[in-house]
Amino acid sequence: MHPREKGTQGQIEPPSKDLPPFPENFGPVFFKNQFRTRISLPTKEIYPNMEELCGIVTGSNTGLGFESAKQLLSLGLTHLVMAVRSIERGTTAAKELLAVNSSAKIDVWQLDMESYDSIRSFARKCKENLSRIDFVILNAGIAPLTFATVPATKHERTVQVNHISTAFLAILLLPILKSKSPGKVPPRLTIVNSVTAHLCKFPNKDKRPLLASFDDTTITPFDPEERYGVSKLLSQLFIVRLAEIVNSEDVIINMVDPGLTKGTRLSRDANGTTAVAAKMFFSIAGRRIDKGAATYIDAVLGHGKETHGCFLMNCQISSLSRWYYSDGKALTDSIWAETLQELNFIGAAEIISSMSSDI
Repeated sequence: MHPREKGTQGQIEPPSKDLPPFPENFGPVFFKNQFRTRISLPTKEIYPNMEELCGIVTGSNTGLGFESAKQLLSLGLTHLVMAVRSIERGTTAAKELLAVNSSAKIDVWQLDMESYDSIRSFARKCKENLSRIDFVILNAGIAPLTFATVPATKHERTVQVNHISTAFLAILLLPILKSKSPGKVPPRLTIVNSVTAHLCKFPNKDKRPLLASFDDTTITPFDPEERYGVSKLLSQLFIVRLAEIVNSEDVIINMVDPGLTKGTRLSRDANGTTAVAAKMFFSIAGRRIDKGAATYIDAVLGHGKETHGCFLMNCQISSLSRWYYSDGKALTDSIWAETLQELNFIGAAEIISSMSSDI
């Protein structure tokens, strides 16, 4: 399917929007994804000329973030910035990564996705210390099993990290990426998303204000599986709207689903019988972690402007969540307005407008 041109700047209509939604019975799709889909590992033959490139990976001291960083370095990446919550654990991981590419420069910078101050400090460091940025992978995310709010923001942790803080960091990075672009190709901003955005039931979708309804269990009961999926839905709908505004000539924004992957520590809070059941399920149905990470590499290096605003699954442009095709307009309007209001203290709307394809 060829993307449709729109506007005077060559902005494209994301092909994801034109694809039919996933079927209501997702079982066959899941089975095909996990057992009948081949994901190729990246090689230098596929991705040459990685020298001189600089990339940022959040949550890169463990799981998919670490494995994707490892693969990027094996391809010859010159400069890696590891954005991690724990400098100590990040430094330990960096030593292991240096064994993959001893000539690479690896910076370990602190980033706590539950702290607005930490996010602002990280973005400022990128602006002041990096001469170029070729791509960013926003991989950091959580899937807690119990309800808790972030003391500073009063928002439920899953929604805070997977949507609000991810949107915050993406917005701050946009003008920095534009200014640090080497000029040959637009820098990539890849946000890790999930097909679970398609599966969530979203019982509070008509509540207003929407984001605040996740912060009170008397309004929206907490279910960890549901909350993870809906947090990814909030992020997906916001990113689709963001990509409609941002000029793809300046920054290419896309989303990637790595598939169900074993060894990610996403369910690290599980214990007892829950932990045993989760371990068994992931061991049977989960992809190897190198295969999951390979989808990240494909998203940032394997595509161009045709993926702007798109959801990638199995290294291909794929459908958005079913909610986009049904309640998408109303939901996106609410998510967009409330998120920008939450981030009004940094002038989020003005930053996004400065990246518009109409300017």
